[in-house]
Amino acid sequence: MDIHGNICTRLVAPAGPITLSADFVVWDSGEADPVRPDARQVPIEELPEEALLYLLASRYCEVDRMTPLALSLFGSTKPGWERVQAIVDYTHQRIAFGYGHARPTRTAWEAHEERVGVCRDFAHLAVTLCRCMNVPARYCAGYLGDIGVPPMDSPMDFSAWFEAYIGDEWMTFDARHNTPRIGRIPMARGRDATDVAITTAFTPIDLIQFKVITEECQFQPASAYEADTGERPRRLSGLA
Repeated sequence: MDIHGNICTRLVAPAGPITLSADFVVWDSGEADPVRPDARQVPIEELPEEALLYLLASRYCEVDRMTPLALSLFGSTKPGWERVQAIVDYTHQRIAFGYGHARPTRTAWEAHEERVGVCRDFAHLAVTLCRCMNVPARYCAGYLGDIGVPPMDSPMDFSAWFEAYIGDEWMTFDARHNTPRIGRIPMARGRDATDVAITTAFTPIDLIQFKVITEECQFQPASAYEADTGERPRRLSGLA
């Protein structure tokens, strides 16, 4: 278990090709991301100790560099949900999404200036701007299928969003999509993408294939718990 609460596995891979895969079913309530406009911004002196880490600058989130900009943009917003949502709106409008824009070294500041990126760039910029405004924010990586939205033509992929600590709890925000979604399955959380990489290699490697499939399952409840809650499983597969 790492310092962010993520389960990590180490392995020594032999020379030559190796395949890593996972196949599992996840039960989910089927509800969209919660919206709480009354969620207050928690003063720094009242924050839990574990949240303080997510106020600091990190590898891809240049809090010190972006604080003057954040203050000029969001200093007059109401602290709490309204402020975080204003940051999400700004980020959503500022960056143009495109898989061809992906670059593993792009920082929040660079995403802001280049105005292009992928989901991780949206998350990095929003996380950074939140931290600049004294809102703890952490990067999230996981699965986000097309449940409740029109099917997408692009290949399925892992997704990135973020959580902000307001209203005395971690709340989900997604600057890329900027709308509550159904079936968000977090895999890992951290300061930024450095902490939640799918794999971290300690020697040069070449990624040959990467594939993600998420499907909504139709099923009959197999237990009293499932019958009572009405929660639905979705089958999620990953192959790298």
